[in-house]
Amino acid sequence: MEENSTKNLIVIGCSFVFGTILLALCYNLFLGPHNFVIAGFTGVGIALEELFGFSATLFIYITNFILLIISFIFLGYDKTKNTIIGSILYPVMITLTMPLALFINQNFPIQDNFLIILFASIMYGVGNGLVYKSGFTTGGNDVLMQLLNKYFKIPESKALSLVNGIVIILGAFTFGYMKGIYSFIIMLIASLFIDKVMFGIADSKVFYIFTRKASKVKKIIINDFKSGYTIYPTKGGYSHHNGSVLMCVVPNKDYYLLKSKILEVDPKAFFVIENCYEVNGGVVRKNLSFLDKF
Repeated sequence: MEENSTKNLIVIGCSFVFGTILLALCYNLFLGPHNFVIAGFTGVGIALEELFGFSATLFIYITNFILLIISFIFLGYDKTKNTIIGSILYPVMITLTMPLALFINQNFPIQDNFLIILFASIMYGVGNGLVYKSGFTTGGNDVLMQLLNKYFKIPESKALSLVNGIVIILGAFTFGYMKGIYSFIIMLIASLFIDKVMFGIADSKVFYIFTRKASKVKKIIINDFKSGYTIYPTKGGYSHHNGSVLMCVVPNKDYYLLKSKILEVDPKAFFVIENCYEVNGGVVRKNLSFLDKF
């Protein structure tokens, strides 16, 4: 157990450091040189450097240090401990990766806007995904988000969208509306990569099915898809009628087929379908890669 714990810590540490390096390279290769003001105090620093000539990198150092102190005072140590290393490491990595970024930009310049946006989105999304998955943050925007949540009762997701929206608008006023549009596109694509890195790619679908022809649906699940199902007893909130919900998991490739077969036997069936990122347990049938039953 101790050996596994040590390995997990090493994996988490490497993931966090690599994610921070990717974010720093993204800043030095794409965000800073091309004036993409996409999020947080990194984006504010880029805008301030254009408006007042104040170094964006120095601004990141200062704001991360100030916000770290504010976090200690208003959020406490427990909320701040996972921000300490990131708040220090991120600006340091920006400084350390700057020579490499200059070398790449000088010797292998990318002129196509589409490629620049694509590479920036991937690096920013994967970098943030690795940092968040490791349980850390890079400070700055994350501290502000938690403060808004604690003192103004704004949900963290909405606080993040609000802050990022204000920063992108600031960038649009500073560098023009096209840069604002590009920045928004980068944030949009990057958010998809963050989700994929953190949660993985869903390879299955979970069906929750309420039907009055449950026996026929059960036969479809077992005979046509060689999968099992779980039955949940239910009670209607409006009708107060007792019933049951069938839950089953099928691979993505069988999603539309199962959906259509359910509607064939019961056009009035009510069902909810969700992505399934991981399945454990159950009995696996021979030559099949999905679960037989739960």
